[in-house]
Amino acid sequence: MLHEDVQLLPFTYRVMPQGFLVVNQAGEYLWLSRSDFDRLLSGNRERMGELYYRFKGKHLVVDDDDEELAVEMLATKLRTRKGYLKAFTSLHMIVATLRCNFRCDYCHASSSDRDRADTDMSWDTAKHVVNLIFESPSPAIKIEFQGGEPLLNWDLVEETIRYAEVVNRFAGRNLEFVICTNLTMVTPEMLTFCKKHRVSLSTSLDGPGQLHDLHRKRRDGGSGYETFRKKLDLTREYLGQDGCSALLTVTRDHLNRLPEVVDHYAELGFNGVFLRSLNPYGYAAANLNDLGYSPGEFLVAYKTALDYIIDMNFRGTPFVEYYAALMLQRILTPFATGFVDLQSPSGAGISGVIYDYNGDVYPADEARMLARTGDRKFCMGNVLDNSYEELFHGRLVQDLVHKSCVEVMPGCATCAYQIYCGADPVRYYAESGDVTGSRPDSGFCQKNKGIIDHIFELLLRNDNRLNNLFWAWITSRNLKDMEL
Repeated sequence: MLHEDVQLLPFTYRVMPQGFLVVNQAGEYLWLSRSDFDRLLSGNRERMGELYYRFKGKHLVVDDDDEELAVEMLATKLRTRKGYLKAFTSLHMIVATLRCNFRCDYCHASSSDRDRADTDMSWDTAKHVVNLIFESPSPAIKIEFQGGEPLLNWDLVEETIRYAEVVNRFAGRNLEFVICTNLTMVTPEMLTFCKKHRVSLSTSLDGPGQLHDLHRKRRDGGSGYETFRKKLDLTREYLGQDGCSALLTVTRDHLNRLPEVVDHYAELGFNGVFLRSLNPYGYAAANLNDLGYSPGEFLVAYKTALDYIIDMNFRGTPFVEYYAALMLQRILTPFATGFVDLQSPSGAGISGVIYDYNGDVYPADEARMLARTGDRKFCMGNVLDNSYEELFHGRLVQDLVHKSCVEVMPGCATCAYQIYCGADPVRYYAESGDVTGSRPDSGFCQKNKGIIDHIFELLLRNDNRLNNLFWAWITSRNLKDMEL
């Protein structure tokens, strides 16, 4: 005999012009009309009719006969999404120096002059950092060198890589190195070393020459773009086409020119672009009136650029918008992504950490940027003074974890997008003075909610070619292969 009533499992929903978007605790979703949504809320199997099986398949309802099994299946899916927590900290960023040959208007790190050798990391500090890194239980370790311009302290970068490799002979981790550089100081000797030690490079590219040079200012007054182009070719000669990735910073001057930027990335042989909004730290905070924009203005530009990129793919040029690809993976698959900003609890400290040139440790690069302006609230300690347990199991990291679980955060707990999104406590603190932040005023929240809205609107079209393109992005395959 069938039970008339069934039990509703926890879910969230969002009312949109297209209907009700209902999301279960594992991130699986359904689009429902108003009448179908009412049937779900009724909890009455007879009233649900054939929809009962759809609701049950999405773990929105359960009956007495299989409640235990259904809850266990839902829990398994949620554990899969939270799988990144098992490994703990895998991304370790090292600030080799604050010195830089550029003084960019939006520099988050507030870089210092080339002659400020007192802002170089010492070998003693670097050795302590590496020893500490390998105390992490993560089976995969990525060491990323940042600055300033880390190539200005190349000897330290080189020796740190050699030492980490020696330590790893005994640690047996999956070890990876990245150097974040503007490329202008790279030499054949450096690239030979990078090739031998499997070091990849990450650089900055803001678009065609005039746009790239607009805010990326060389301290000697010359054009950084022309040197960048030459050194990009040199880098690829040694490390291959994919040996150097590029990152864009979107300023107000970019908003109406993003298609032009996309075309330039493709022209230079890059496979995609990360449309990254401006963060309010360092010089960017001081110049926000000239460089900044509202979340709404960014979203208009982002949607235009994303649509342009989609059309570019349909016209035969494979190209990815990496932030959309991250969101699509979180929406369409049960697997976690390694992107720190989209984790709950926040990835600050527990997925990524940064070591300043003097050995101070911060849970995120943004926290280090705040410290450069005098606010050391997020300093975890120092590698010369504190143990691994004191740094990573200390009160600061525990507090960040407790206050960055979107499942219980005000304004996030009832949001349909909580499972796809994450928390950025350092950004919230910078904006509102509180690590939990205020959702209505949060630019982080408004941006992510707007992007996810747009992605769901695209998914709702149920266009086979568009869906194939999205799966191509997620699986790193070619659209033509997906259409076979």
